[in-house]
Amino acid sequence: MSMAFVIDPAYLPAILTADPMTDEQFAELCSENSDLNFEVTAEGDLVVMAPTYSLMGFRNSEISGQLRDWARRDGRGIACDSSTGYLLPNSARRSPDASWTLLSRVKALPEASRSRFWHLCPNFVIEIRSAPDRTRVVQAKMEEWIANGAQLGWLIDPETESVTVYRPGLEAEVLTGVDAVTGEGPVAGFVLDLMVVWRPLS
Repeated sequence: MSMAFVIDPAYLPAILTADPMTDEQFAELCSENSDLNFEVTAEGDLVVMAPTYSLMGFRNSEISGQLRDWARRDGRGIACDSSTGYLLPNSARRSPDASWTLLSRVKALPEASRSRFWHLCPNFVIEIRSAPDRTRVVQAKMEEWIANGAQLGWLIDPETESVTVYRPGLEAEVLTGVDAVTGEGPVAGFVLDLMVVWRPLS
């Protein structure tokens, strides 16, 4: 299956109709269009996104790095960055900006699938709202993570310097005026320093 795209960046993100894809077909699509980012909705629509803006890439790297360093010290789970794709229970293919999954859940996957897209929802996810992101769209994505099994989610908005905390069965909680946010539940003990996110060039 060859699906090379030529899309004017002015029209991104774009939502396209696509045939159902296997993990291998989706990976081929991504490799053939390495200048774009892809997700698939639960309804099977293909979401085509532009590459991350440079400053946002720095923020993503910093957040993923802090989560990775904590995960290594903690030892209970695996931290992944924004290039990681998951096949969720609702059949959506999503990629959070950072995520953490219990090691025992990864080990429970069939051995042959561990080096492919994990068919699970991470225990903890972080999304960062970039300037082009529509607020309602990224909020819906956070709700999708929780509905599919994430135990905790943070939506970080550098523009408003706020963090919205998502928990199963509870209303989202908005934190403003904070320089750090503290993990709970699956990532109790993790503290994310937000100063470099709010002011990345300081």
